[in-house]
Amino acid sequence: MTELEVSAGPRVSERVSGLLGRMTLEEKLAQIVGFWEKSEGEAVAPLQGEFEVARGLDDVIADGLGHLTRVYGTRPVDAVERARWLWTKQRWFVNETRLGIPALVHEECLTGLSAWGAATYPTPLAWGASFDPDLVTRMGELIGGSMRTLGIHQGLAPVLDVIRDPRWGRVDECISEDPYLVGTLGTSYVRGLQSTGVHATLKHFVGYSASQSGRNFGPVHAGPRELADVLLVPFEMGVVDGGVRSVMHSYAEIDGVPVAADPHLLTGVLRERWGFDGTVVADYFGVAFLHLLHHVAADLGDAAGQALAAGVDIELPTGDAYLAPLAAAVRAGTVDEALVDRAVLRALAQKEELGLLDATFDDEPPTEVDLDSPEHREVAALLAERSLVLLSNDGTLPLAPDASIAVIGPNADRAAALFGCYSFLNHVLAHHPDAAVGIETPTVLEALRREHGDGHVTSAHGCDVDTDDRSGFDAAVATAAAADVAVLVVGDHAGLFGRGTVGEGCDRDDLELPGVQRQLVEAVLDTGTPVVLVLLTGRPYAVDWALARTAAAVQAFFPGEEGGNAIAGVLSGRVNPSGRLPISMPRSAGAQPYTYLHPALGGDGDVTNLSTVPTLPFGHGLSYTSFTHSDLRVAPGASTSGGLTVTITVTNTGPRTGADVVQVYGKDVVASVTRPVAQLLGYHRIELAPGQSADVELAVPAARLAFTDRSGRRVVEPGELEVWVGSSCAQRDVEASVELTGETYPVTIDDARWTGVTVA
Repeated sequence: MTELEVSAGPRVSERVSGLLGRMTLEEKLAQIVGFWEKSEGEAVAPLQGEFEVARGLDDVIADGLGHLTRVYGTRPVDAVERARWLWTKQRWFVNETRLGIPALVHEECLTGLSAWGAATYPTPLAWGASFDPDLVTRMGELIGGSMRTLGIHQGLAPVLDVIRDPRWGRVDECISEDPYLVGTLGTSYVRGLQSTGVHATLKHFVGYSASQSGRNFGPVHAGPRELADVLLVPFEMGVVDGGVRSVMHSYAEIDGVPVAADPHLLTGVLRERWGFDGTVVADYFGVAFLHLLHHVAADLGDAAGQALAAGVDIELPTGDAYLAPLAAAVRAGTVDEALVDRAVLRALAQKEELGLLDATFDDEPPTEVDLDSPEHREVAALLAERSLVLLSNDGTLPLAPDASIAVIGPNADRAAALFGCYSFLNHVLAHHPDAAVGIETPTVLEALRREHGDGHVTSAHGCDVDTDDRSGFDAAVATAAAADVAVLVVGDHAGLFGRGTVGEGCDRDDLELPGVQRQLVEAVLDTGTPVVLVLLTGRPYAVDWALARTAAAVQAFFPGEEGGNAIAGVLSGRVNPSGRLPISMPRSAGAQPYTYLHPALGGDGDVTNLSTVPTLPFGHGLSYTSFTHSDLRVAPGASTSGGLTVTITVTNTGPRTGADVVQVYGKDVVASVTRPVAQLLGYHRIELAPGQSADVELAVPAARLAFTDRSGRRVVEPGELEVWVGSSCAQRDVEASVELTGETYPVTIDDARWTGVTVA
């Protein structure tokens, strides 16, 4: 074996090495590509029209195949029938190809398995609002169970991009603007999914969300410190703490170097520093984009060589670069075949780990599959309920049981409004308008009618999500004027590449509600009827003008199949809201990009006439009960190497059971480089009965305090640290000053990254 082959890592067995030795070049290349059968007009990946091929699956698999791409998630198909097809095809690979290696099947699973009739969960931004890693783990387990039953081996989730600009269309796929919240929840999803035997895939490694002006595929100008201290943090947690088995490269270029061709990131950081020994897969068409979009490769063979050298093992969704162009480059001597061998070893090692090298598929495929079982619905409902954020309330909520309610707005009675861009409904069914949704999706209007009784609820559409048409305003105003309270449901439509107001390729240059929705809200407010604003969106919008006039406001980040019921439950009081903002509610588009993790000069001050203070801060969220945080205690011995331990007493001082999210923040008072004015050090969601108290201890490890110093090392420096607990990053309910003692401590991969929690 060559030196390159050895670097594939200790997971390569003699069996896998022996297989490699028997392979022709064509058989090797077949194992490091996928194949995707698509129909014309099904645009679910960027520029896919540039890659349409006339050949079908049977024309390209004589030498075997690495991946079958999106077997269930490309069009609405019956899962049992498709499983029967899949088992037959896998038997063909086993019995009819020379080496008898089945294909690995991968599928999208960001908000549930992307398949017709499968449970669809809240979007990741809602996971962030829940602050509930255990529930996210349960969700991952259920999704993985469905995938395993159908013969799917790898899921293309979670997204660990840290939100840097809410104008970016893919915000609804992301968890938070805080890297620790992203890392803990994303890793929890990985653990849940992989516990079922399905491999998770971290994406998009790395920097994708920091694109210029919030524009998809835009250049990334992040420096090495932002990369290390913010953008890489969740990926490190997913790899080291989650044991993830696959990583997908980002489409982005960082300081002029496309990630797909960057060996420093894909090999140096990912494998050599973090010890990752799984497979790196290409984002769809990402290898070809080195030639077509980035223009750093002269042709597809050159692109293939650069990607392989950097560390991209598998080309997805098809073999545009890694088949004929790469074969020609290898035979011409411009690409070392040892690079191909390294990737093949990793691909075969993954198949061995998944049991595919021993699989015969002689068993029968599933004949009955419930992809939206009561257990799925239960977890979807819990996550939806825990993700809803009560932004403001003058006492109008919960709604009086006998109140007459006018339900108005473009998202009030639209099932698609409950789902994100990568839901099956918006991602796939948008191209099949005659197909049934396949799952029960009660809208907000339907759920409110069930919750309050149909006789108490009237409705009016008002306007569409993204239109200039105001012809429905008069009916909306009349309906609101005749009611005791108006529930106004506005927001987004998730889509792809300009077909939505949010989603992949649906970026914005302002943060106003799309279309004429602001004018609709203002027209209804002018009636004098109290207005409850429900924001059903995939990103936060600049709605300070609305919060100043509405009686109450609820933020729902695409809450999934049970989202309508969850919203109705919060409005009625059946559900006590407990979500917290995982991203700041922006002041304006002109204040972007903004993050609460800004240094002192990134906020307001006398040196500028423009304010960046968000309408509502990260971590904000109200409840129908009240909580106090008291008696903040910092254990003696806080140090640069050992971190610190904080204990806080939490008391439910209100009239009903509810959940609080304990948020511990810190600020490095003086450091060798500028530091954030606030940083989440740890959190814990806790449910308490009226009058109940609990002591929550959070053990903050050194790595949570680390940053990249002037020499490029990740360190913890001695000195003063301000610590506080509050209901948001901007609220200091109780605070303390802590002195970190000891020498400057260099943090390594062996240091703990998670804040431990104990409740007494």
